[in-house]
Amino acid sequence: MIPERLTPVLRELEPLAERFRAAGHRLYLVGGTVRDLFVANDRVDFDLDLTTDARPSEIKRCLDGWADAVWTQGEKFGTIGAHKVDPATGRERIYEITTFRAEAYTDDSRKPHVVFADDIEADLSRRDFTVNAMALELTADGDLPALIDPFGGVADLATRTLRTPLGPELSFSDDPLRMLRAARFIAGYELAPTDDLVQAVRDMAPRLEIVSAERIRDELDKLMVVDHPAAGLWFLVDTGLADQFLPELPAMRLEHDPLHRHKDVLTHSIAVVENVRPPKEHPAIEAGEQPTFDFRTTRLAALFHDVGKPRTRGYLEGKGTTFHHHDAVGARMTRKRMNALRYSNDDVAAVTELVALHLRFHTYSMGWSDSAVRRYVRDAGPLLRELNVLTRCDCTTRNAKKAARLSKRMDELEERIDELEAAEELAALRPELDGTAVMEQLGLAPGRDVGEAMRFLMEVRLDEGLLGDDAIRARLDEWWAERST
Repeated sequence: MIPERLTPVLRELEPLAERFRAAGHRLYLVGGTVRDLFVANDRVDFDLDLTTDARPSEIKRCLDGWADAVWTQGEKFGTIGAHKVDPATGRERIYEITTFRAEAYTDDSRKPHVVFADDIEADLSRRDFTVNAMALELTADGDLPALIDPFGGVADLATRTLRTPLGPELSFSDDPLRMLRAARFIAGYELAPTDDLVQAVRDMAPRLEIVSAERIRDELDKLMVVDHPAAGLWFLVDTGLADQFLPELPAMRLEHDPLHRHKDVLTHSIAVVENVRPPKEHPAIEAGEQPTFDFRTTRLAALFHDVGKPRTRGYLEGKGTTFHHHDAVGARMTRKRMNALRYSNDDVAAVTELVALHLRFHTYSMGWSDSAVRRYVRDAGPLLRELNVLTRCDCTTRNAKKAARLSKRMDELEERIDELEAAEELAALRPELDGTAVMEQLGLAPGRDVGEAMRFLMEVRLDEGLLGDDAIRARLDEWWAERST
């Protein structure tokens, strides 16, 4: 039985299916849309991935006169893209239609070598997992599409089993990235991998080296934003996959000390990742309300925030295990690893800064003076919300009283930030005088003295807040006179 929520999709695809039917070709809906038909969720917005026995040139003929635009960048891989605007609703839709295919990597290739196939079962057999190896034939006779499920994907969804259609060694040879993708399906769909799948990943983990850093990064990002990524992260560590592209992760598998064996750094870090929840399921932002925090960036910062601990581990009599300066060391390690994974400059800068700042909250143990609040906000800059979320989530203690104290302190900090923000516009925290005013006041030309004067004014702004034009100019004159003597 086809769920009612798919009815609009089938209605939308019927004109396209009729074109392929009239041309003597078969057209199938595949991918996540079919899988999610058998998963209890409220999904109504589907990606429409289609496959067909038609070759690319024939696909283009079927699209001629139907699509508003067609592009062929993926034609050598068998994929033709189409864009169409629904005249009734104005909704834009992107379609990808791919010829039945099998693809495999050669021993030293970073890109798949594509071979076209002639039937749907051959195409489905080369897909990553049985839960993705299902199709709905849109050109079938009858009122409803026909389900094609030759490898038992529906049953595997019901039993929460992760298998490959053919042997896992063959599947992972076809595309080694599938080993990493397995972690996302384990976490995102709560699937248990079969023993032979796990063993194949352990045996073939080094094969991941032929996959481009960009593809690995994109798959890691997808894992990091599933609702509960912990099981997937443990899969990466336990199978040796993480050693291939994120060795800092298994390196954190060390104990704080003999009395706290349950709380090794890796266990703690994965718990912090889990603690970072989607910001109220992405609520609509009301007019004038500040945007919510960046979920993916904060999750990545949670994953990396303690990577510096193994390199900084020490021991002090009476204090036990220490990790002095692990924030600074971890920031450098984070930058290096994210650059290796080809993250964007903005992503690298944001996550690295959050790792560097993740202990900043704890340096203000004596309370939140105006000066402390200003400096905290200045240091966090545009990452203030992400830093506050990370700080809250970094508390994984089982001691309820300790957790409550930290939560209360963070509540107090956020209240103080709101109070000062209303009075002083903390988001635009800067000296009361700009460089031009400083040069006019002191009779200076551009140069080092102006820079030092600006730094002095910024310290006054952080320590004392807004003084007013006359008062700040007087303070600047006093500073300059003392400096000149």
